[in-house]
Amino acid sequence: MEKNKIELSIIVPVFDEEGNIEKLHDELTSALNESGKSYEIIYVDDGSEDNSFSILSGIVQEDKNSTTNIKAIRLRRNYGQTAALMAGFDNSTGDIVITIDADLQNDPKDIKNLLTKIEEGYDVVSGWRKFRKDKFLTRIVPSKIANNLISFVIGIPLNDYGCSLKAYKREILDNIRLYGEMHRFIPAYASWVGAKIAEVAVNHRPRIHGKSKYGLIRIIKVILDLLTVKFFVSGIQSKPIYLFGAIGLLLGGLGTLFALGALYEKIYTGTFIHTNPLIILSGFALSMSLQFILTGLLAEIIIRTYFESRGKGYYLIKDIVEKDKS
Repeated sequence: MEKNKIELSIIVPVFDEEGNIEKLHDELTSALNESGKSYEIIYVDDGSEDNSFSILSGIVQEDKNSTTNIKAIRLRRNYGQTAALMAGFDNSTGDIVITIDADLQNDPKDIKNLLTKIEEGYDVVSGWRKFRKDKFLTRIVPSKIANNLISFVIGIPLNDYGCSLKAYKREILDNIRLYGEMHRFIPAYASWVGAKIAEVAVNHRPRIHGKSKYGLIRIIKVILDLLTVKFFVSGIQSKPIYLFGAIGLLLGGLGTLFALGALYEKIYTGTFIHTNPLIILSGFALSMSLQFILTGLLAEIIIRTYFESRGKGYYLIKDIVEKDKS
């Protein structure tokens, strides 16, 4: 191992968890010390309104262990869990990044199970709260519906997309940028860049201090984010004309059929075209067809400008093997 090389980065998003932070820190350091790996713990205060950041600051100042690195980051306001995680990712340096909630419902002792899977060759290991200690109707049922929907649409059969306890290899996260409420879809994005994904059952504990920050409104956010993720993971983002153009051609075909139907009725039944509703449907479908095709062309221009501005292609290289010329 290189000198001063950090093996593990633990990212902990925090929002109004003053009653849980100190116990969580004790459990985390105990579990990480047992792992025998070098580590850093990065707490990201997502605009807490209680004393969370003061407690975190105290933990950082009181840490006297020269072999560990404890860091507390405070965001200017409450941006949401995805932004808090990205702040942690951007300020971490470990080869393996582990995320965990601050509410003590995730068990730090399960970190070793995630690392075991990583050592088996997996790039992403997701926790599965097999026996959840949450309210059945407001938490468990919506979660099951969301997980089944995501697995069906994305095509990655995970039992628990919402579990925050996950482990990632650094090279996977370096190719992922998250926005909105996309943190639960990291395995989907990781799969898109060719990651090998595993899931392990983890312990789930009831919440003792504080209150849950999740509500039923998140189901709507999940559905909207799912549409975005499907767009990117399916590969359509690299050729948007295939999506918009296909819809445009379908509408164009329907418009043509409606126009032919109106013409047929004019010739064989004497129905005046200007009084036939088919001609209105035809005009509507053809105009929508043109709009979708033009949207696809504009999206093509935007996508190509995006990739060219980055100086990169829309592919990622895993390995290169060259002949030894020495």
